[in-house]
Amino acid sequence: VQLVESGGGLVQPGGSLRLSCAASDSFFSIATMGWYRQAPGKQRELVATITGRSDTNYADSVKGRFTISRDNAKNTVYLQMNSLKPDDTAVYYCNLNRAGLTIWGKGTLVTVSS
Repeated sequence: VQLVESGGGLVQPGGSLRLSCAASDSFFSIATMGWYRQAPGKQRELVATITGRSDTNYADSVKGRFTISRDNAKNTVYLQMNSLKPDDTAVYYCNLNRAGLTIWGKGTLVTVSS
């Protein structure tokens, strides 16, 4: 099983980005998918998760600004990020979790700066 993130980049404060994570997993539809981030000098933290039933959970810091979604036909999970702030600058990692299997992507860098 592999996860490949894309969509990171440089954006100005107040801007938007959409991250994608493609999974090579035959059981993707039942997996809980998550986005985590790690800023320089800080620990990795949860951003958002979505279950196989599309139940979602968000960190307080991103509620109302970020939206996680999934397309099971494409084995892909997305993170729509709006109203971005400099504090959102981090490497964003995709995570797959099912039946004791936990897989991490290599990450994609998001930089919010003017």
